[in-house]
Amino acid sequence: MTSIKAVALDVDGVLTDGDFLWGPDGQEWKRFSFRDVMGVSEARRAGLVIALISGEDTPILDRYASKMGIEDIYRGCKDKANAVREFAGKRGLLLSEIAFMGDDINDIDAMKLVGLSAAPADAHASVLAIAKFISGKAGGHGAVRELMDFVIQ
Repeated sequence: MTSIKAVALDVDGVLTDGDFLWGPDGQEWKRFSFRDVMGVSEARRAGLVIALISGEDTPILDRYASKMGIEDIYRGCKDKANAVREFAGKRGLLLSEIAFMGDDINDIDAMKLVGLSAAPADAHASVLAIAKFISGKAGGHGAVRELMDFVIQ
């Protein structure tokens, strides 16, 4: 297997637990895990390039990317496989050098393209069926950290 040089992540259900709250003013809130924050930080220190590929386009996505120093953000994405191809081309990577973690059916095409497909423990059954790496943790509860530890080692 080609060594993994980059990790692309879905956001909702992977970096978050898939839930959201609406505040009284209509603002949307999501919860992120510091375990995953540390995993992304360690991966970046190890030289991995990180991308966020989300079907959503919210300010929360930009805030997370800014906090983590992630420059490759694909928001409002309806074709995640195309976003992975674009990311690979922009960064001069082979698709086999990319890991992608997703949790639902809209992630499957992207997962089929990459060198390492990954999923949180609570991903949809169709995603778990094709994932080469399945975290022991649920999305938003350390699944990304486990993936990053696996890739770094």
